[in-house]
Amino acid sequence: MTKPKKHKWLFLSKFRRHAFGWRSQRAITRVKEAVKEIKVSARKDPLPGAEGAILLIERLSPALEQVDSSSGAIGNTVNKAIEALVPVIANAPADDQVRGKWLERLWKAIEEDEIPYIELLPEHWGTLCHSPQLASHWADTLMTPLRISWSQEHSAGSGYYKGTSACLSALLKAGRFEEIMELLDLAPFMFWNDRKWGVKALAAMGKNAAALRYAEDSRDNYSSPIAIAQACEELLLASGMAEEAYSRYAIEANRKSTYLATFRAIAKKYSNKTGKEILCDLVASTPGDEGKWFAAAKSVQLYQEAIELVRNSPCDPKTLTRAARDLKDKEPLFAAEAGSAALRWIIAGYGYEITSLDVLDAYRFTMEAAENADCREEVMNRIRSMVNNDLSGEGWVGRILESELRISKR
Repeated sequence: MTKPKKHKWLFLSKFRRHAFGWRSQRAITRVKEAVKEIKVSARKDPLPGAEGAILLIERLSPALEQVDSSSGAIGNTVNKAIEALVPVIANAPADDQVRGKWLERLWKAIEEDEIPYIELLPEHWGTLCHSPQLASHWADTLMTPLRISWSQEHSAGSGYYKGTSACLSALLKAGRFEEIMELLDLAPFMFWNDRKWGVKALAAMGKNAAALRYAEDSRDNYSSPIAIAQACEELLLASGMAEEAYSRYAIEANRKSTYLATFRAIAKKYSNKTGKEILCDLVASTPGDEGKWFAAAKSVQLYQEAIELVRNSPCDPKTLTRAARDLKDKEPLFAAEAGSAALRWIIAGYGYEITSLDVLDAYRFTMEAAENADCREEVMNRIRSMVNNDLSGEGWVGRILESELRISKR
């Protein structure tokens, strides 16, 4: 048995039980620092690195018990930490005896995780087992309690079991695919978090069409449609069916926090599609929100299309102003149109916490671009028309630009 070398970890003293109060920011910082310390150490010596990863996971929940998790920020940080630490543990060159002891410690931490903070860890149990033999051992250990818990759920008992994902993950690693399907047939509810293992098992058996049907049959009012779409898209892409994957799942599977990020995620996966094709499909998928794809169009230099998007559909004026600022020299005609659109939507009441400085910036960058594009008079007349036709009753943009417009007349 190869024992990891002793290592002095700086993070240990910061992760005592109840080490953090209710504010989450300090805890988030400490978790990130600890993960960084472990990853740096693991690159030099993987075995002590894995030991450090286990030590941190063991201490996470006790240390964070009093932290306010209502915003989700600390939970997201811990989830990212687990995603980073699992490969450190899984890839360490440990024999089955050492790894077995690691897994026992990790399982104890899962059982004692009351909040819970490390509930994502069982999802990676097969990976943590590393070998099919160890995974098979854990699958056998976890299967009986899982059968009992599902039986209790059928009889309206208290059937929640923390080892559900760990058992299914271990079975997958062990190559016991048929047993996954047989076990899932006993499940009292069609939870995607369980059924996704059935999709993976069917795919591992080379039954991609059956896996796709199984995933689609998992849709209900409680499962994440995005997660299911991602699984289906992955199956079709793995089968070389990129066109079908795109038409059926690309938009749903790649929804991100911003419109630009969504566009980039799809463009990265589907090199067979032009940016214009992807943009047109995305715009068509959000009727009424066409202007919000402006940044995506600009990112692939579809300047004419970008301006068309914001002619009749609103876009954040600050996004439009930044476009005018950044491209007033390289693409002055586009920049002048973007800046004019920024002023138009500000006058129409769009934008978050718009200040007089935002109005002046939009005007200044628009006019600099118009000067470069040799269309200053035309753009100036358009801005005057917008200001004069402001029927909001406040006319505050006109008041801010009054001196600028008067100077421009001279």
